[in-house]
Amino acid sequence: MLEHIQAQTSHARRGSLKNAFRYGVDFVLTDLTAPLPWPISRNRFNLWSLWDRHHGGPRGNGQGVEWFREELSKRGFPLDRAQLVLLTQPSFLWFHFNPVSFWIALIDGEPCAFVAEVNNTFGHRHCYFCANDNFSPIRESDMLIAEKIMHVSPFQKVQGDYRFQFKFTNRSIKIRIAYKNGDEGVIATFSGARGRATSTSLMWAAVRRPAGALRVLALIHWQAAILFLKRAPFMKTPAPPDSILSETPVYRENRS
Repeated sequence: MLEHIQAQTSHARRGSLKNAFRYGVDFVLTDLTAPLPWPISRNRFNLWSLWDRHHGGPRGNGQGVEWFREELSKRGFPLDRAQLVLLTQPSFLWFHFNPVSFWIALIDGEPCAFVAEVNNTFGHRHCYFCANDNFSPIRESDMLIAEKIMHVSPFQKVQGDYRFQFKFTNRSIKIRIAYKNGDEGVIATFSGARGRATSTSLMWAAVRRPAGALRVLALIHWQAAILFLKRAPFMKTPAPPDSILSETPVYRENRS
């Protein structure tokens, strides 16, 4: 599996100070075994690249899919029936940065567990392991809730929780993350159609949205400047959490 997800992401701030934006991003969905078209490589420099060291474990010292496999095994996940995939924004030339990537464990094509691999712009990473009881399929109506552990934005406190909703079909992917801290927070979304990654689609992505992850980082700093001008309270950066991974969400809410 190697798919090119030409997606839209949006962020909307909740609370007394409003701010919202929406832009396009290029992600890939891969099981890290598929043959790759020439503009993208695994563990080798290219126009687009997927590096094991950037995923699965500590930032910059990852173990790739083996880390995800080990975490699933610790929790008794039925690995013999599973397909493990990574949803991520690949590196562009020499540059890599991902606000969030997702490791996803599929059984019969349905997501039954995932890890949200969250990175901030201060060099820190924390991962949130999400699954239903007994690893039943995760439906769009399920809300998986995990305590916020790591500082991400200097304009938000390390308090409250993340509320994940995950829609994964054979045609599209839609992810909604609601960060809630009392009346404050952020609603973030990611949505896009699934399609085969080709040399043409990857080259067109480099032309249409040049610089890839570097462009995303520039947009993050642009939005930070807007919030600063709006006089949003600015928080100092605390130390990262000691652990790399938080356990399964503290509780599950079904909205069906």
